[in-house]
Formats: sequence, structure tokens, C-alpha cells
Amino acid sequence: MAAFQWITALTVFQLLTSSFCLENGLARTPPMGWLAWERFRCNTDCKNDPDNCISEKLFRTMTDLVISEGYAAVGYEYINVDDCWLDFARSYDGRLQPDAKRFPRGMADLSEYIHSRGLKFGIYEDYGNFTCAGYPGILGSLEVDAFTFAEWNVDFVKLDGCYSLPKDMDQGYSEFGYHLNKTGRAMVYSCSWPVYQTYAGLQPNYSAITSRCNLWRNFDDIQDSWASVESIIDYYGDNQDVIAANAAPGHWNDPDMLIIGNFGLSYEQSKVQMAIWAILAAPLLMSTDLRTIRPEYKAILQNKKIIAIDQDKLGIQGRRIYKHKGIEIWARPVTPIFENYFSYALAFVNRRTDGTPSDVAVALHEMGLLSPTGYRIQDLYEDVDYGVLSPQTKIKVKVNPTGVVILKADVQQNLIKQNFYKPYNPFTQVYPLRTVNDFVKK
Repeated sequence: MAAFQWITALTVFQLLTSSFCLENGLARTPPMGWLAWERFRCNTDCKNDPDNCISEKLFRTMTDLVISEGYAAVGYEYINVDDCWLDFARSYDGRLQPDAKRFPRGMADLSEYIHSRGLKFGIYEDYGNFTCAGYPGILGSLEVDAFTFAEWNVDFVKLDGCYSLPKDMDQGYSEFGYHLNKTGRAMVYSCSWPVYQTYAGLQPNYSAITSRCNLWRNFDDIQDSWASVESIIDYYGDNQDVIAANAAPGHWNDPDMLIIGNFGLSYEQSKVQMAIWAILAAPLLMSTDLRTIRPEYKAILQNKKIIAIDQDKLGIQGRRIYKHKGIEIWARPVTPIFENYFSYALAFVNRRTDGTPSDVAVALHEMGLLSPTGYRIQDLYEDVDYGVLSPQTKIKVKVNPTGVVILKADVQQNLIKQNFYKPYNPFTQVYPLRTVNDFVKK
């Protein structure tokens, strides 16, 4: 009898746990969009700074620019509100409400405007008594808040973890995800669950996290500095054996926002962030002022070839495969695949600051590129085509200080058609205008 009761209790627990699993079918590739926090923070002074305060005006303006400046055309689709949008008190019936002076038309109206422009609407809350900036959190109101977001036609919910107990997050984040599902509206669910538990000395349960969140924060908030970007890169490299395998279509590690176009990164450093975030299969959530961004930084954010790496349908997070004396190599398996050989994105990062570019030379096979058919190598920033190279070929790149060279190595499908492993043919010396293909039997 006791055994039967134990089995019954276990079954009930499994049913309850499975009911918390996220089943929204979203984020099959890492989400892309614009997010207010890093650039605009908690600026609520609309009287003295009306153009930069957290208000419906700011989000409408950025919505328009995402469309008119070509960001939407390359994949950026979410317009995400962060902290400080709320009133300091709930409504008389216990519902969340925005600050009436800064969002006079309400969040449903802002959502409708963003949707009318063909984009998607994201919002912020906190699994705690308060948000990080001191506004009402969701504790005690999980169900009503989930249904409020659904009524506002929210597409993306970021749930922070201030003013809450990390030991309660396994249950709490799962429960809120359950209520989001219960609304019937599919909403991307971004969690801060792992980072708070890690800093509390707890080991995050990534099995549960990957089944209940579409993306999650692992590490510190990004700041507007190269030192901050470097610390995030180091964290993901040093902990890749624990966290890299958790990324896959539908659920992603989130190293935080893109700060390209702000004040803290040079041009070269901005290229590094975009390249490494693509290698990491990271969400690409810009946090910059699209009204004033310089053209060269805009070009980095809109680089279609690097975005294609980030959005690769395999969803495999890349890894750091080499680190020595300030030089790092990162590799990510991507499509196309031929006979079980992956193509690769390869990022060569120079962390040195000694004032001169560094030469990095390495054979393809030393980086795991082993297909006997070879690889077509292209530079994704400079549009340099290295041609088709064998695994034994040593490739040499020149990497600027605090800079990057990112390559795409496409595995080839046919030796002859790709002019690979060409035998020496003396006719090519006599008739230089002809090609080797002219002498190969069809």
C-alpha cells in the first residue's frame, strides 16, 4: 500500500511538472529586435528629456525607424519595453497599469501600433515583489498578469528576478510560464532564472529551464563598455561545457543586448560583439538610439551574412576552440551539411591591445574542418573569397587589435565540379585563358 501511494504521488508530481513545460512553438531561431534598457535605462523625466524618456513616444519612434531604416527587412521584429513602464501602484482591481503620463494611451494601444507596422510587441516584468527599479512585480498576481499581457496582445515577455528568492524560481518561473500558456496566446518567454541562482550559489536546473523558457540570462547585465563585452565572452567560453548544449531551436542562452552604436565600443569592438553573438546563437536585441546611429555601426547590425549565421536553422551554439596569448578562435557548426560534414562559422578574435594587427595561421583540419571535398571560405565582413580549400590548407588572417575576422566555411559537395584537388595540367600554362574544366572529361 505504501509503495502504491509513493507511485501515485510520483505520478501526480510528474503530471504537474509536465504541465509547466513551455509549448508555444516560438523562437525556432534566436529572437531579433530592439530593446530599450541598456541605452535608455530608467529615464522617466519626460518633462526635461521628452525625446529620451521611457514613454510611448520613444517606442513608437523606434518602431518606425526599425521599419524605415531597414532593420525589419533583415530580421529584427520585436519592439521590447523594459523596466520603468509601470505605474507605482496596480489598478483598483489589482491589474498592472502603465504610468499614465508617459503612456497616456495605454499598453494595448502601443501594442496595436507596433502590430500595425508589422512588428511584434514585448514587455517586461519581474518574478518578485517589485521590479528591479521598484515597480510592482508579479508575485501574488501571476495568473492575472499573464492574462493581462494576453489581452494587450503581447508577443514577448521578459521576466526579471529582483526582490525574489532564487530557491523559489524553479517553481515560480515554471508557474508563470504555465499561466502564459493557459492564456492561449503564444508569447516568447525570456527568463532570468539561471543568473540569479548562479549568484546565490545554486546550480541551475538547465533541463527544467530549457523546457520552460525560450531564452534565459546566464550572466551579468551588459554595460556600455568593452570590458563588459569581454567579461561576457569569457563567461561563455569558460563555461561552455555546461551551457552550450542547452541552446537549440526554441530555447537559447542569452548573453544580453547588442550595444553596437552606443558610446562604449569602438568600430572593431562592435564587429567583435556582432560576430561572437552570432557564433553563440544569441538573441539579437539591439539597445541603441536608431535616430543617431552612425552608418558604419548600422552596417554591422544589418550584416545579412552574419545574421544568417546567428539564425542558422540547426541552432547549434558555437564554442571557443583555441585561446592563447590574447588570440581566440571560435567555431560554430552551421548549414549546409554534406555527408555528415558541417559547414562552419569561424571567428578569429584578437584580444590584444599592442597597437598592431596580429597574424593568425591555422590549418582547416586543426579547427575540425575535415571533409575531403573541402570548404569554400569567405570573409563575412570584408567580402573576401578565399576559394575552395582542403582540410590540409593553412589559412592566414590578419586581425586588428580588439578586433575580429569572421569566416564562413561552406562544405563542398563535389570534388571535380568545384575544381578541387586539381591535377597539374601543363595546358594551363600554354593557354592561360582556358580553365582546368576545359580539360576535364564531362
